[in-house]
Amino acid sequence: MKLWKRETTLEQLNQAGEGCMVSHVGIRFTRLEDDYLEATMPVDQRTRQPFGLLHGGASVVLAESMGSMAGYLCCEGEQKVVGLEINANHLRAAFEGEVRGVCRALHIGRRHQVWQIEIFDSRDRLCCTSRLTTAVID
Repeated sequence: MKLWKRETTLEQLNQAGEGCMVSHVGIRFTRLEDDYLEATMPVDQRTRQPFGLLHGGASVVLAESMGSMAGYLCCEGEQKVVGLEINANHLRAAFEGEVRGVCRALHIGRRHQVWQIEIFDSRDRLCCTSRLTTAVID
């Protein structure tokens, strides 16, 4: 069953991220299926913390970027989505390569949405699990 109400392409999603935090940290949307969204982010000088591993805040940027975009795709017309709350559990360090986020809906309501974002390292091991709650505004 298709979750999205807006028609889009990966190219359009990536164009929307140009010139803001999304492109600054190298996030690229890579997969858009009927009920989930995937994106990657490099583990490099932009996203590492001073000790050489992926910064937890960068993982949260990936999670919120994905959940917000997915939320927007579930809206119609002039509606917008804003984040209300996000949490993240950092389970494993990533030092190099890229990480891959997978975003799925837990709840899509008229005024609120809840998104589950799991982030995997280049060896497909779970590094972070995050939950984002958004509000839909007219």
